Amino acid sequence: MIKWCCAFTGHRPRKFPWGYDETDTRCISLKKTLAKEIVKLVDAGYTDFLSGMAEETDTWAALAVLSLKEENPALKLHCVLPCEGQADGWSASAREIYFSIIEQADEVVYVSQEYREGCMLERNRYMVNHATCLLAVYNGEWRGGTAMTVRHARKLGRKIIILNPV
Repeated sequence: MIKWCCAFTGHRPRKFPWGYDETDTRCISLKKTLAKEIVKLVDAGYTDFLSGMAEETDTWAALAVLSLKEENPALKLHCVLPCEGQADGWSASAREIYFSIIEQADEVVYVSQEYREGCMLERNRYMVNHATCLLAVYNGEWRGGTAMTVRHARKLGRKIIILNPV
C-alpha cells in the first residue's frame, strides 16, 4: 500500500442520465468537480493515483492526473487493468483515449492476461488494497462494481470521497 495513493472508481456510461453524451452540461459539471477533487488530493499530499481505466470516470480521472502531472512531475499515474483487451469493444474514439493514457502512465498493471469471470472485481480490489483513499463517482445504488468497490474500501477503513453523478 502506498501512503499517499488514491484509487478511482465510478459508473459506466449506461448508469449516467446522459449516457455517452459528454457535451451534456451535467457531464461537463461532473468532470470539472472530479478534476477539482483530484487537485484537492494533490494539495493534501497525494502523489500516486490508480485508475482501472474503465470508460468515463476512470479515464476522466486519469486524464485529470496527466494534466496535473505536466506541472507537477512528482505525480504518478498507475493504470490497473483487469485484462488485456479491456477496450476491445469500445468505440474508436474511446479506444484512442484509452491507449493514449496507457502510453503516458508511469505503470501499467494487468490483474489477468485474459478476460475471465471476476477479473474486473479483482482489479477493483487490487486498487483499494494498494490505496489509502478512494475517489468514487457513485450514485448510491447497492448493486454493481462501483458499489462493491466502495463497500470494500469501507471494510478496509479507507478514506472515501463520493461524488454523486446526479
